[in-house]
This record gives sequence, structure tokens and C-alpha cells, in this order.
Amino acid sequence: MSDAWVAIVYHSGYGHTVAMAAAVERGAAAAHAATHLISIDDEIPWHLLDDHLWCTDIHGRAVRTVQSVQDATSRTVFAAGNRWRDKLAADFTNSASRSGDKLATLQQLAIFAAQHGMHWISLGLPPGNNSLAGSESDINRLGFFLGATAQSNADEGPNVAPPQSDLLAAEHLGKRVAEAALQFARGRAVQAIAA
Repeated sequence: MSDAWVAIVYHSGYGHTVAMAAAVERGAAAAHAATHLISIDDEIPWHLLDDHLWCTDIHGRAVRTVQSVQDATSRTVFAAGNRWRDKLAADFTNSASRSGDKLATLQQLAIFAAQHGMHWISLGLPPGNNSLAGSESDINRLGFFLGATAQSNADEGPNVAPPQSDLLAAEHLGKRVAEAALQFARGRAVQAIAA
């Protein structure tokens, strides 16, 4: 049994973002965290989100479905004693254009996490593809720091897009958060023994 688990919560209107969610899950599992993939299009199992929360979008701002989940937390989580306080959070996002206002979405969800007293985990990668030696194959080719981002051409299906480099960035984020979750869990165990 793992010392920590990661819930990957996503919305995927066209199938591209579910590929990112699966990459995040692979990264978290590689770091030996238990994982749970949750589509917000299904009924949210709120009790499963008490350890870690991941959210995503497919447009320049959190889509209405994600926004409704955020709004619902005021009744289900925050009013019930803020159960997500001191939990970990991160974000991954995808859009058809290179920018797609991804930064605005990452910021919106980082603020949402802060409102719940959560700890934000950034991507932790330098930007790729930012020199003559760079390429579209570089991990973090879009150069975001706050979370993992992907660009999926609107006329390409999820079997082609997002590209492998973007999926590798999502996998890196999953591993990074799982490792942080394990550090937190083990640190809490040591604290409990010392107390």
C-alpha cells in the first residue's frame, strides 16, 4: 500500500485532455503513489479528494463544468471544515492554440487551491524550445512554469494530439506531485512519532 495517493480530476471535451490526465497518472504511479482518475463529467466522489486535487480545463479559462465543481466546493469542502487545507494541488491544461490563455487558467486554479489553503506544486522544468538548438520535441516546449500545458491542433484527434513532448511534461508533473505527496506523508508520520 502506498503512503500517498493522487486524484487526477479532469474534463475532456474532445479527448485530448484525457490523454494528459493519463500521462499525469503514469507519472504519479511511477513515483509509487496510488492513483484515481476522475472525470468531472461523472459524479464527483468528494470523499476521494481529501488528499490531493488536480483540475484541468480545455479552454482559456476553466470551462463551465470545472467552474461548477469549484463552486460546489464551497458547500462540500470549505463549509465542512476546509478538508483540503494543507493538501497538495497542481494543474495541467490543454487548448488548440499555443497560448490559449493557459496561464490564466493555471492562475485561476492556483488561486482556487490557495483559497482552500492547499500547497501548489509547480511544473519544476525549465522552458524548452527557446533557442536555435531547441525543437518541438523538447519537454515543456510551451515554456510554462505554473503547471503542465499542452497544445492540440483543433483538426487533429486525440490519437495524434497532444504531442509526446507535452505528454512527457504532464507525466513529469504527475511524478513531481507524487514525490512531494510522499515527502509530506512521511514527514507527517515522523512528526506524529516525535509528538
